[in-house]
Amino acid sequence: MATNPGILSEWPWKRLGSFKYLVLAPWVVHGCHLAATKGWRELDLGYVAILPSMLLRALHNQAWITTSRLHNASGKRQIIDRGIEFDQVDRERNWDDQIILSAILLLLGAVYMPGGQHLPLWRTDGAVLLVLLHASPVEFLYYWFHRALHHHFLYTRYHSHHHASIVTEPITSVIHPFAELLAYQLLFSIPMITCALTGTASIITFEIYVIYIDFMNNMGHCNFELVPNWLFKWIPPLKYLMYTPSFHSLHHTQFRTNYSLFMPFYDYIYNSMDKLSDVLYENSLKDKEKEVDVVHLTYLTSLQSIYHIRTGFAHYASNPYTSMWHLRIMWPVSWLSMVLAWAYGSWFTVESNVMKKLRMQSWAIPRCSFHYGLNKEKEAINDLIEKAIYEADKKGAKVVSLGLLNQAHSLNGSGELYLQKYPKFGVRLVDGTSLAAAVVIKSIPQGTNQVIIAGKISKVARTVASALCKNNVQVIVANKQDYDIMKPYILENATRNLLLSTTATAEVWLIGEGLDVAEQSRAQKGTRFIPYSQLLPKMVPKDCCTYLTTPAMGVPKSMQNVHSCEVIWSH
Repeated sequence: MATNPGILSEWPWKRLGSFKYLVLAPWVVHGCHLAATKGWRELDLGYVAILPSMLLRALHNQAWITTSRLHNASGKRQIIDRGIEFDQVDRERNWDDQIILSAILLLLGAVYMPGGQHLPLWRTDGAVLLVLLHASPVEFLYYWFHRALHHHFLYTRYHSHHHASIVTEPITSVIHPFAELLAYQLLFSIPMITCALTGTASIITFEIYVIYIDFMNNMGHCNFELVPNWLFKWIPPLKYLMYTPSFHSLHHTQFRTNYSLFMPFYDYIYNSMDKLSDVLYENSLKDKEKEVDVVHLTYLTSLQSIYHIRTGFAHYASNPYTSMWHLRIMWPVSWLSMVLAWAYGSWFTVESNVMKKLRMQSWAIPRCSFHYGLNKEKEAINDLIEKAIYEADKKGAKVVSLGLLNQAHSLNGSGELYLQKYPKFGVRLVDGTSLAAAVVIKSIPQGTNQVIIAGKISKVARTVASALCKNNVQVIVANKQDYDIMKPYILENATRNLLLSTTATAEVWLIGEGLDVAEQSRAQKGTRFIPYSQLLPKMVPKDCCTYLTTPAMGVPKSMQNVHSCEVIWSH
């Protein structure tokens, strides 16, 4: 909210939460009633098209969000070299509120506005009139209204909410208190109301106008420069008629310049254009290849996880990962995204972070976890991993961390395949085993002198067992095969601490994938179960036992650009 929220700051349907779209239910029912009683041929096409066009607006906005975040993750043509944080994601998660408001106003206009019914598809005179009305009263009134919003009284009550986002994203453009956005909607309606009252309105003209507003709003807040320089060289007057992302970005950093809506014309007239506008524009067009120190090479875990990563839906990125029913029914979209990623044929950057002077990026192989179980995909996956490692080495990365399945022994022998093929690699391949083992060991209560390891023996389990035995903690396994697997990794003077027993008990169990219910039933009262694998076994909670979640590390305060509630890819 604003620093000192004014009247009508809160959206009327805020308390409805995810059910806010119910406010549109009366129009849906009314439209269905008209179709049932009058027939489709008698329906007002303009009235019926409003709600579907709002859905297209949502898809249009989402396309900008995804494109912007992918672009900014790679760091190319980034205007402000800073990340966003949790509070911005949470503040901007209601970007679809303005679509609901627009739909309500358009529906009311289509029913009650004189000249708003049974519009033709196209009228040239109406299109010309709308362009003139936008360029003059709309842009002019917006300019002075915007300047008024920067006065202390209105700024603290309303506009400061929008300016809380210094590093803008496309959806930042519509993040305003209710009263402020309502004023904008009424301002934008001036050309549409005038066309309706003069009998020059048309469906296509209105649709193009709404798309234009969304396009310019999203473009101006996307934090990467995409307007080519040659466009202004070919059409010099265009610099007064179309702003650029860098032009508006200065308004979010300087606050007292570049007030124009979409046409900088009025900033030139009233001498409020920032003197750095042209310099920032030229600098932002340069491809600035960022150095990267650490690359984490990951993959999508499931089809639904695409909605939670930072390039997906902002609403889901700010919430814990869960399998929601409305995401399950979107499986056609999920499959299409998977096919498009597969067709892309290369890794892509999904996140960039900075921790003090250390620059880190997460690159995703365009495959889901189930692809790794398909024999016909293994060669292609290995090829993708190899190319990504080669590119990381080329960019000067010091470390490449392989995600869980990207380091599978059956796939590439924990990365040994690439090291053998490229012995002169400057980059160091790691799989995170030592770090994961340290986190698991840290979760074991102090003073523990005996633990049981059960489940599928992984590299993490072997490393944990080796460290515990070295520190004179007895490690018990019940399976002879597991005992034989682990023994070679134990230091010779510590092998006495690795025990094979089917009857021994301990207060701490380290459990991994594949642990069955029968084996868990051997646990005594007060047993603490600590997982060492992110792929958890099926747990059977017992009143006498404590099941811990997978151990994890806290994110240090120096880490920047962390704004997804959960990272939905393998670590």
